[in-house]
Amino acid sequence: MVFYLLNLLYVYPQSLNFANRQGSARNITVKVQFMNGEDPSNAMPVIFGKSSCGEFSKEAYTAVVYHNRSPDFHDEVKIKLPASLTDHHHILFTFYHVSCQQKQNTPLETPVGYTWIPMLQNGRVRTGHFCLPVSLEKPPQSYSVLSPDVPLPGMKWVDNHRGVFNVEVVSVSTIHTQDQYLDKFFALVHALDEHMFPVRIGDMRIMENNLEAELKASIAALSSSQLEPVVRFLHLLLDKLVLLVVRPPVIAGQIVNLGQASFEAMASIVNRLHKYLDTSQDMHGRNSLLSSYIHYVFRLPNMDPNSPSPGPGGLGGSVHYATMARSAVRPASLNLNRSRSLSNSNPDISGTPTSPDDEVRSIIGSKGLDRSNSWVHTMGCKSAPWGTSPGSASDTMQAMERSGNRMSSHTESASFLQTLTGRLPTKKLFHEELALQWVVSSGSVREGALQQAWFFFELMVKSIIHHLYFADRLESPRKNRFPERFMDDITALVSTIAGDIVSRFQKDLELVERLNASLAFFLNDLLSVMDRGFVFSLIKTYWKQVSTKLYALQNPTLESLRLDFLRIVCSHEHYVTLNLPCSLLTPPASPSPSVSSATSQSSGFSTHVQDQKIANMFELSVPFREQHYLAGLVLTELAIILDPEADGMFGLHKKVISVVHNLLSSHDSDPRYADPEVKARVAMLYLPLIGIVMETLPQLHDFTESHNQWGRPGGPGADEQEAEGNSMISQTVAMAIAGTSVPQMSRPSSFLLNPQATRQHGTFSPESSRSLLICLLWVLKNADEMVLQKWFTDLSVSQLNRLLDMLYLCVSCFEYKGKKAFERMNSLTFKKSKDMKAKLEEAILGSIGARQEMVRRSRGQLERSPSGSAFGSQENLRWRKDMTHWRQNSEKMDKTRAELEHEALIDGNLATEANLIILDTLEIIVQTVSVTESKESILGGVLKVLLHSMACNQSALYLQHCFATQRALVSKFPELLFEEETEQCADLCLRLLRNCSSSISTIRAHASASLYLLMRQNFEIGNNFARVKMQVTMSLSSLVGTSQNFNEEFLRRSLKTILTYAEEDLELRETTFPDQVQDLVFNLHMILSDTVKMKEHQEDPEMLIDLMYRIAKGYQTSPDLRLTWLQNMAGKHSERNNHAEAAQCLVHSAALVAEYLSMLEDRKYLPVGCVTFQNISSNVLEESAVSDDVVSPDEEGICSGKYFTEAGLVGLLEQAAASFSMAGMYEAVNEVYKVLIPVHEANRDAKKLATIHGKLQEAFGKIVHQDGKRMFGTYFRVGFYGSKFGDLDEQEFVYKEPAITKLAEISHRLEGFYGERFGEDQVEVIKDSNPVDKCKLDPNKAFIQITYVEPYFDTYEMKDRITYFDKNYNLRRFVYCTPFTLDGRAHGDLHEQYKRKTILTTSHAFPYIKTRINIIHKEEIISMPIEVAIEDMQKKTQELAFATHQDPADAKMLQMVLQGSVGTTVNQGPLEVAQVFLSEIPSDPKLYRHHNKLRLCFKDFTKRCEDALRKNKSLIGPDQKEYQRELERNYHRLKEALQPLINRKIPQLYKPVLQVNSHRDSFSRMSLRKLDM
Repeated sequence: MVFYLLNLLYVYPQSLNFANRQGSARNITVKVQFMNGEDPSNAMPVIFGKSSCGEFSKEAYTAVVYHNRSPDFHDEVKIKLPASLTDHHHILFTFYHVSCQQKQNTPLETPVGYTWIPMLQNGRVRTGHFCLPVSLEKPPQSYSVLSPDVPLPGMKWVDNHRGVFNVEVVSVSTIHTQDQYLDKFFALVHALDEHMFPVRIGDMRIMENNLEAELKASIAALSSSQLEPVVRFLHLLLDKLVLLVVRPPVIAGQIVNLGQASFEAMASIVNRLHKYLDTSQDMHGRNSLLSSYIHYVFRLPNMDPNSPSPGPGGLGGSVHYATMARSAVRPASLNLNRSRSLSNSNPDISGTPTSPDDEVRSIIGSKGLDRSNSWVHTMGCKSAPWGTSPGSASDTMQAMERSGNRMSSHTESASFLQTLTGRLPTKKLFHEELALQWVVSSGSVREGALQQAWFFFELMVKSIIHHLYFADRLESPRKNRFPERFMDDITALVSTIAGDIVSRFQKDLELVERLNASLAFFLNDLLSVMDRGFVFSLIKTYWKQVSTKLYALQNPTLESLRLDFLRIVCSHEHYVTLNLPCSLLTPPASPSPSVSSATSQSSGFSTHVQDQKIANMFELSVPFREQHYLAGLVLTELAIILDPEADGMFGLHKKVISVVHNLLSSHDSDPRYADPEVKARVAMLYLPLIGIVMETLPQLHDFTESHNQWGRPGGPGADEQEAEGNSMISQTVAMAIAGTSVPQMSRPSSFLLNPQATRQHGTFSPESSRSLLICLLWVLKNADEMVLQKWFTDLSVSQLNRLLDMLYLCVSCFEYKGKKAFERMNSLTFKKSKDMKAKLEEAILGSIGARQEMVRRSRGQLERSPSGSAFGSQENLRWRKDMTHWRQNSEKMDKTRAELEHEALIDGNLATEANLIILDTLEIIVQTVSVTESKESILGGVLKVLLHSMACNQSALYLQHCFATQRALVSKFPELLFEEETEQCADLCLRLLRNCSSSISTIRAHASASLYLLMRQNFEIGNNFARVKMQVTMSLSSLVGTSQNFNEEFLRRSLKTILTYAEEDLELRETTFPDQVQDLVFNLHMILSDTVKMKEHQEDPEMLIDLMYRIAKGYQTSPDLRLTWLQNMAGKHSERNNHAEAAQCLVHSAALVAEYLSMLEDRKYLPVGCVTFQNISSNVLEESAVSDDVVSPDEEGICSGKYFTEAGLVGLLEQAAASFSMAGMYEAVNEVYKVLIPVHEANRDAKKLATIHGKLQEAFGKIVHQDGKRMFGTYFRVGFYGSKFGDLDEQEFVYKEPAITKLAEISHRLEGFYGERFGEDQVEVIKDSNPVDKCKLDPNKAFIQITYVEPYFDTYEMKDRITYFDKNYNLRRFVYCTPFTLDGRAHGDLHEQYKRKTILTTSHAFPYIKTRINIIHKEEIISMPIEVAIEDMQKKTQELAFATHQDPADAKMLQMVLQGSVGTTVNQGPLEVAQVFLSEIPSDPKLYRHHNKLRLCFKDFTKRCEDALRKNKSLIGPDQKEYQRELERNYHRLKEALQPLINRKIPQLYKPVLQVNSHRDSFSRMSLRKLDM
């Protein structure tokens, strides 16, 4: 805040009217002078000079107005006012007539009038508009004290003493208030200080006996004063009010207590400033004038009477006001030193803080007190207050406190009494008086104080600190620093304000938010100066009130307020020390343990561990919450809000997690806690966090979903977990108050999550989950290992499993995503910012009205807002400066390359750190459980987490440690891997192989070593490592089938390393082990070569699937590997949304499993083998295990995978059903469940059966709803011709494409794909569907022929294929037609138009495990012209019938078909067909039947036309009547023309029935047929 002194006067002469003045006065100028007496020599040099003159001059002239007796002036005269004005100061105006031609002996200017303005009137500066009379003569003696309006005797005036001169006077001054209310107040206070009675204010004279009433009235009237002078004199005004509170004046021998009046005035002023100066507020809503007053200006009235008193307002010294002084002497106490530089810091404060209360001094420093206007005196040693000896002063003080006198008197010396006649020798302490007045205030005053509570709280805190500092009490014990009554007042104040927060938060949220934050900051400050136990009791008071309300009304807004409160209180710099991190969990000896315990933070912990129940440290037990009070509150709050049963708290998750996250971040970066032992102490305060996070596990965002290898690992069965019902968090958590005096309202087990809890409650957002897991990992990292180990020992199996689940989730959560992910996110964010901009524009343009927004808010929809807070997140945050409403950092959306790289680097480091912490925790768990009985189930979980971490993207550093841990685990517990967790063994092989193909040599070395030791271990256990061999082979198949980026070259190197290990292993040289390793490595090389081809065809999906199909066929004798490849194919199909094909792969897999299961065990309810699956697909029989080289499933390592079990079979079938459902083939879903239902019925699994029947109901429901709306696929014949195609040359396939694929689309796709491969000019698509003669094609080009084909069914088949599904499932035959004429043209006249039908048969039925199938057989049928005509007429008749009987009727469709049938202009229409083929009886008897058939077709056709016309008549409106008549006329014409043709029968066909020829020539009915292969 800049302090400066201003004391200026501006004079504006405006106009003069000399029209009625006798004599020559035309060219007029006005001379302005500032006089301090009546003699011309008394003109003061205070008028600012013009640019070319001296700085100051004694007079100023206006510009001359030529030849005008009534001139207007436009001049400004700027005057520097003297600091002290008297009654003799005045402005003198002299009017001159200026001659244009100078005459002899006459002066140039002639004075023609005089007038003046006295500067003081009743002690106030006179300003404003004046209309003054002008005197013709010089004013008489002593004129200056009178106004020119007074008619002085014997003086001549222009125009009869009327006002003729208009002038305006404006003052800009920091000395003269120019406000009557402020003037009166300052005058009265001044009179009290000077003890000058009576006081004259304006026309009033105030006597001492009515001074008290006037003083109170003037204080009350301050609220009526103008705002501008209040702002200008704010600091002085507040100082005077403080002085009146602290030093009550003595009037007429009585002490006048002005505390209440002053408090009311302050509340009023502060509120006015806030209301009208709302633009000058900081981010916390504090007015800058007021905050700078507290920061720099406010201080307690001086403690030492002998020291000079240069503070603002000279508190305690004599105060003069220039407005009151009558002498010309400048008063000493105008405190112009405000304009000088501020004083230096106090030497006492600088230096290293050593006392236990050093934080107080740092607060004094941070509040900038030592920069205030030199409140630091020359105190080398602090002088005893008020001239007494230090001893007696403190004794007296304590005696006074004990006596309970509310005036906290101090002894004062007589000499001082003489200087301060108006004050009683009493002093009140400002903070005590402020607290008292606030507590007893009511009504609008209390409301005003609440509105700006921050101001009074901060004033109180500063007063307290000043008092402690000046009274030399910073070293005294905290308990003895303040009298009890003050502490009672504070307690009452906090209690009532907490009550206000609880009762008003729904009505006046904005005020309550401010009040809540102010109270929290106040208590935060008190923690530094008052007894900690006392401040904790205040926090507890607040907590209890809010909790009681929360039990009655689960309201997220109130919870959010409490959270804000807690966050602010916990931002204290000694938060850790306040939580007593070093003490045992026993009730503390005193409520305020000494701070010096901070020095013992590094003392060892382990000595105490045995003395206390370890579980108490990990639960939010009563001892924990009593001992670590603030940490207990934070964790309780976390538990309450994260509780899935908590209503409406979902919106606060982010907020409460960020509170904990910020606390841990601040501990982590705090140099005081850098030492690991100290950090372990700090982590102890957060041990219950582990339990809380474990409870919320089902609600956390499932980061594992992106890993489709497995979902979240399941814990033990429900019954086991229910038996282990001792939940992590004690029920007392629900009691949100940390004392033992708890209202018994707890909902039983409010935090006991059902261990099997599903995700029915709202899942946390990814950000919140991630922050929470970071907090968890921080605690696990820094907590004492011994403590964790002891706790893990106490945990049940289900709880340890849950902990492992959590670590599993952490691995997924902190997986390194890579730079590309950041770049992707960056572009998304940029897009999002555009979306936000669009939304903002929408809001501004008014499509979202404020009203809708308000309605939405009032309905509480903001509770679910992602901002995390139930009401916007612009809370009063003390430390987050970026939380302003428009965060600047989000403006710059597009990050630079360097920033992205930096983010990726940080993310990589975080991933490594997180995984190393997880690894350490796993090690501790292994050490803990290795001695217990339940180790098997736990170690399986440990292995699962370890394998999952290997599956994620990891740094080389982590992998080295991870492999070391994995090797140790395998060598310590080999039976775990090879006997119990066989699936895990397969996964481990896959992970190790994947890392064997790493491009980093150290990772390859570690992975090779691990893989070799795994084989060796397996060999040593059973001298046969068929299982590992099998699993490594399967893993490699799986790896090359699914991984896009593995490097074959590096993998070959790793295999070589393994071979070298085996050759150089001296211990096993004599065994078969080296040979077996060599076999395995050779086998792996073969698979690699096979898959190189796959890599080449990575971009050709059909070819890739064909290759995978071929490899799977190659593994026909090795069921495990065939299964692996079938699943790889299923995965590939799913990626490309070929769900039907994926389902087929799964059905084949299930059939394969069933085949081998039926060999292993004979269970009636299991499928017999492939045969059972025939109804699902006719292709399944190829999975039959009937060849000679089928392996026996009993052999070691064969069928050992997880799928060759009943559960595996069920899993495959369920997946198949899901895929069929996604493909829309609901009938097939039914067939799959027909195989599944007997299995579940045999197991009496009602739950599964209920699910299945539910899904069946859904499937059949969809069949009904989607009738006529399902589309399964479009088929094309594709032929490849040309040597460029290699294996594909002269091969023909039927391709299955997605529904509604056009010929142009597939043509474009294949032409584009092969064009890219061979060159665009090398590929040509054959446009027709005629047979291709290869000799005529260019041998250097690649030709593709594509024809649309339709499924083909014989007449007998149509009886079974009724529904749309029937006609699109199990398809092996397809047809396409080619029109031709005998002379080689494609199209001709009706009588020469032939048609060729080509019927294709494929090797397998569609849908199959691939989307293209080879054509194995071709058949052609040629139709003669009359047969073509019959087909056309049958088609037309069918169309008419369909359009007529359509339900609901479609008039447009009906009219289109009718128009095509009876319209006059139809070329090659029905009439022409009849005329060509029916006009004459054919000469060839073979065609008789065709002739007759066509004739009957026409009969049917005319009948259908009539039906259609009748139907159309019923559908049309009056506007189409004419159209209908036209159609009917056309129909009748058609009918008449057709009549003779239709009625002409061939006599030979209607011979008498008796002459039946027993010999029927079936060939005569046959068309010309040609077969070819």
